[in-house]
Amino acid sequence: MSDLKRKKNESFEAFIRRVKQQWQRSGTILQARKIQYFTAKQSKNVVRKLTVSKVKKNVKTDLLRKTGKLPEEDYKKKRRR
Repeated sequence: MSDLKRKKNESFEAFIRRVKQQWQRSGTILQARKIQYFTAKQSKNVVRKLTVSKVKKNVKTDLLRKTGKLPEEDYKKKRRR
């Protein structure tokens, strides 16, 4: 965090402008934007487990749809998203 404090008789807008300039110069904003959407790489075992669970879920859904326990319209609506 920054250690900036409002100066005497400084408006809030001017203070915020000064803080933003300080962040811009220090690279804080650039760093925050870099890591905003960063996701760590998952291990192979985690990826395999997720894939197996997705396949099992798809097989179960297909079986329910084929046996008539899951309406055709609902299945198509969910797959469109």
